[in-house]
Amino acid sequence: MSAARPSGRKTGGGLALWRGPLAVGAALMLLLAATLGLAYLPMGAANGPVSYAIALLKALLVALVFMKLVRSPALFALAALAGCFWLAALFTMTLTDYPFRLAGERLPGFPQEAPADPAPVAASGLPR
Repeated sequence: MSAARPSGRKTGGGLALWRGPLAVGAALMLLLAATLGLAYLPMGAANGPVSYAIALLKALLVALVFMKLVRSPALFALAALAGCFWLAALFTMTLTDYPFRLAGERLPGFPQEAPADPAPVAASGLPR
């Protein structure tokens, strides 16, 4: 027999409790295998966007199922979105910093030969 929940739904036992997280865990393992296989495929410029799409899908699965954002109050979802917005803002600031630096601040492609060290001085200037 199955016990009734306060919400009116019946539970199907212990396996029903684990069915969703196990399916998501299996999906995460398949996405991990896809990421590993993708690392060895010569896809050229499409490699980056496909890898990022897989990573985003894995993050969404973890957030929606394991963090239970699907059934959480709207305030929790708003906090998660605020965190994503803040992360996007930090990435944007980081990625726009380098192109707008002055040309003199950038290092050349290969470091030039360093200037020679000055000749040692007989007296170091330290008290005896």
